[in-house]
Amino acid sequence: MTFIKVANINDLKPGECKAVNVNGTEIALFNVDSVFHAVENSCPHKGGPLGEGILDGEIVSCPWHGWRFNVVTGNSPVMPTAHLKKFEVKVEGEDVLVNL
Repeated sequence: MTFIKVANINDLKPGECKAVNVNGTEIALFNVDSVFHAVENSCPHKGGPLGEGILDGEIVSCPWHGWRFNVVTGNSPVMPTAHLKKFEVKVEGEDVLVNL
């Protein structure tokens, strides 16, 4: 596994999210109170792009059908069997890096 730069800390304000493609892997990147989190960008329900969802605190809602996930844990607060793959994130200077 290798840490790869996916963004600058100024690219995402607290409460924002975006999708990034890193070497063919689609990742949803979130800024929760100035702490960055990354999960797979595909909702397990129907493949909706979570990086285009609505972030409310630690919870992202899928823009397609509203399924909700905690971006810190990867778990769904309403569907115990649904969870997302998480990626380790670190910040070095102003660079946001994800471990792939």
